[in-house]
Amino acid sequence: MAAQVAESDQIKQFKEFLGTYNKVTENCFMDCVKDFTTREVKTDESSCSESCLQKYLKMTQRISMRFQEYHIQQNEALAAKAGLLGQPR
Repeated sequence: MAAQVAESDQIKQFKEFLGTYNKVTENCFMDCVKDFTTREVKTDESSCSESCLQKYLKMTQRISMRFQEYHIQQNEALAAKAGLLGQPR
């Protein structure tokens, strides 16, 4: 039973990853690729797409850090509140 739950969670995470990957790919493609008259990827298109992906990765990393900081603060606040509530008056 636990193995099924873990496998289900893995499938869900993989689907979320694919959705995010597809969204980033589409956004960067729409923003960067402008010339469809040649099969070659132009230098400016390539550098634009690399820049787009780097920007997304940095943004995701920053959001994750802020999210962790927020949860640490919330946990500290709850611990402090629980400590105050646990003391006799």
